[in-house]
Amino acid sequence: MKILISFSVLLGFLAAALGGNFNQDFDITWGDGRAKILDNGKLLTLSLDKTSGSGFRSKNQYMFGKIDMQIKLVPGNSAGTVTAYYLSSLGSNHDEIDFEFLGNLSGEPYIMHTNVYTQGKGGREQQFYLWFDPTKDFHTYSFYGILKASFQESRIQRCGSGVPKDQPMWIFSSLWSADDWATRGGLVKTDWSQAPFTASYTNFNALACTVSHASKSCPKNSSSSAWFSESLDNSGVERIKWVRKNYMIYDYCTDSKRFPQGFPPECSLA
Repeated sequence: MKILISFSVLLGFLAAALGGNFNQDFDITWGDGRAKILDNGKLLTLSLDKTSGSGFRSKNQYMFGKIDMQIKLVPGNSAGTVTAYYLSSLGSNHDEIDFEFLGNLSGEPYIMHTNVYTQGKGGREQQFYLWFDPTKDFHTYSFYGILKASFQESRIQRCGSGVPKDQPMWIFSSLWSADDWATRGGLVKTDWSQAPFTASYTNFNALACTVSHASKSCPKNSSSSAWFSESLDNSGVERIKWVRKNYMIYDYCTDSKRFPQGFPPECSLA
């Protein structure tokens, strides 16, 4: 599933965008006041202190298309913190596509950890150093071709590996402490004297099928909608190849110690 996972980790730089309204599009789900919607719905912040983190979830579920969010990650000494931004359905057989941004000591790069779950099964981790400072400006993080039957899907299915395609998913994000593993395998702990830690969100935009709770599927005329054809162009594909070549630090598809009997079937896909 190399190509499919890479579709979910394409990054953009600061860009002007017509953003949604967080009051209309999202619910704060936990944090006891640590998550805030500001500037008439144009900005959302999550904060973390020693007592609790915080999180939010979209009001709608989505299939097919492209979802953008501009995020500014926790600045300074963010060791032990995790900012998670992901799509997920619910239940033990859920589908999920993850970004997890692992904090680090000041001056050290963030690590972006990705994973994909299909029918409750994950284990498709990849990790990348970020090649820019994600704390000084907002950067756009995009999910492309969500749940879409891409040009790779039939090949993936022939290899015996499912793809997230049947379940509509919510957008989630949370800021929390994981200093038992997040930074250098847990060797570097969170410095709580730096709290509260804050991540910021703006310019949410979804060109995607919005799925109602009643139907659980896209309309019958979906194939004629603009969001159905959203996918990476050639320059986007080349950019992903560049990121993989220069900044990937872990790929489950090359971890022979983890898979001594052979790699998962999707790893054979080009």
